[in-house]
Amino acid sequence: MSNDVTSTDGGASAPPPTRRRRALWVAGVAGLTGVVGLAALGGVAARDDKPKADQVSDAQPSTKRQNVSDDGGAAKGGAKDDGGQDDEWSGDDWGGFDDRSGKDGEERRDGKDGKHDEKDRTKQVPCDSDKLIQAITFANNEDGGVLELAKGCTYTLTRNQDGNGLPVITEHITLKGEHTTIGREATADYFRILNVGAGGQLTLKGLSIRGGQTLQSPMTADPATVWAPYSAQVRPAAAKPAAKPAATDAPGAKPAAKPAAAAAKPAAKAATKAAPTKTTAKAAPAKAAAKAAPAKAAAKAATAKPVAAAAKPVGAGPAVAPLVEQPGFTDGAGVLVQPGGRAEILDSELFYNQSGGNGGGLANFGSTRLSKTTVAHNTAFFFGGGIFNAGVLQVDESKITDNTGIIGGGGISNGAAEIFTEEVDGGSVWVYKSEVTDNETLGFGGGVLDVEGTTTLHQTTVRDNTAVLDGGGVAVADSQLTLKDATVVKNSAARSGGGVAAFDSVATIENSRINDNTAGSSGAGLFNEESVTTLRDSEVSGNRAVGPFARGGGILNTEGGEVTLHRTKVAYNFSTLEPGGIFNSLGGTVRLDDDSAVTANRPTNCFNVLDCFA
Repeated sequence: MSNDVTSTDGGASAPPPTRRRRALWVAGVAGLTGVVGLAALGGVAARDDKPKADQVSDAQPSTKRQNVSDDGGAAKGGAKDDGGQDDEWSGDDWGGFDDRSGKDGEERRDGKDGKHDEKDRTKQVPCDSDKLIQAITFANNEDGGVLELAKGCTYTLTRNQDGNGLPVITEHITLKGEHTTIGREATADYFRILNVGAGGQLTLKGLSIRGGQTLQSPMTADPATVWAPYSAQVRPAAAKPAAKPAATDAPGAKPAAKPAAAAAKPAAKAATKAAPTKTTAKAAPAKAAAKAAPAKAAAKAATAKPVAAAAKPVGAGPAVAPLVEQPGFTDGAGVLVQPGGRAEILDSELFYNQSGGNGGGLANFGSTRLSKTTVAHNTAFFFGGGIFNAGVLQVDESKITDNTGIIGGGGISNGAAEIFTEEVDGGSVWVYKSEVTDNETLGFGGGVLDVEGTTTLHQTTVRDNTAVLDGGGVAVADSQLTLKDATVVKNSAARSGGGVAAFDSVATIENSRINDNTAGSSGAGLFNEESVTTLRDSEVSGNRAVGPFARGGGILNTEGGEVTLHRTKVAYNFSTLEPGGIFNSLGGTVRLDDDSAVTANRPTNCFNVLDCFA
């Protein structure tokens, strides 16, 4: 899609960078009917449900909304905000944003002196989308500013530049509103709403960002095939179609290489299992060689899709592997934060956005904080229906609800598995005093997914999420997970890990509850495959593995996995086949301390667990 519209001041704002993509063989596209069906449920047009009463309301405010488009509309002055300062950061142990500015005598984050009085930098924006575009353009050219949007106004965007409905944020800009919406006209071309460029800093307060939509990829993938390299359960199902795609753009090479890579992954895991850091196929010599070989990287760059943003020409010098992950052109339908960009989203909503790639509501590749914000009814055709992260993300006192990520991470996805591009390493995610509820995926991680990143859920509830494959509540692959004072309840997976599923990861579960989750195969509470998981002062109870051959209603530990329980109770779990409590595969390790209890599980308590009365 080509968009030749320029900005209102005649200049072209910086378009977003696009991740260089390479065509890779993806087998087993037989699940496309299910993908399309679920995608339709998550689509903007198909959604007719509203947020629940305890969420930020989607209804019209008591003040009459003013609906205008960027083709012109009634210009009415916006009411001023109360002028209060932004909320203080929640959670003193989070250091991701310790350089915030705004105090007297301090230097601003962007390096400028920050001595201008906020009133001098504040501009009121009438209820007119063209005026909003002009105001952002002016602020970008004048070292930033504070824009007070009209109270109760809906700024409706009908055109875009380089896939963005508003100019790319390149300075420190604050958008304040009160019952104010910025949205895309439903019949307009596909584009995201907001894009924060490198060096830009955006603060949203009291706004609703709605209806952003980016173009869906013409290629589709079967979630089971995408996850085959990560789980022994998936590999047999995905192995048969391996030889099927003979005719590809690169004949012979990639179809032959993919099965070998998938087969090599278990060996790489076993060889590096003793290391305290993440073990992954990506860390295998094949990938290291790819990153270190300039010739190969240059060849990839020459055949990749054109980058959507201004980039260094390929011939300008030797190709170098990037140190940070780069967004794809379709990532982030509501808000995209590029590497080097920062965003604070406060007391706001990200509703009904749909990404053709990753991150329906938000895609963060920089540094972003959400506070007292609701992310709901968003869809991503790949990862992160609500939020996708490959940078530094903090979420506090917020709700992530009723989002759909087709391949993985219905609510939040920290990183992405390989599909048509190389996998995207997750960054750092810290979720504090928040709720992740009623999200869904066809793949891994109905509520939260982490792929090669670090995720901490602190005083957070993960409830009523669904995964067709594994990890109804939380799924981690080659990652580090911490649950602290967390609750994982009433989630479901059609296969394993109704509550938590860990693949080749390190997980610490402390003062937490994994209760009343359901799995169709095994490990309804916790499924632990080749991972090292420690539970302290926690409870795994009331979980049910209900499939015809299901085992380990509480915990299932596979060969090579390690589970250690300290002062932890595993009770009242159920499975079709024994045991209902803890099933430890031959070659796995489960340790119980004297203060842990495995009791009242059905049909029995344990299999292959020392000091456990069956």
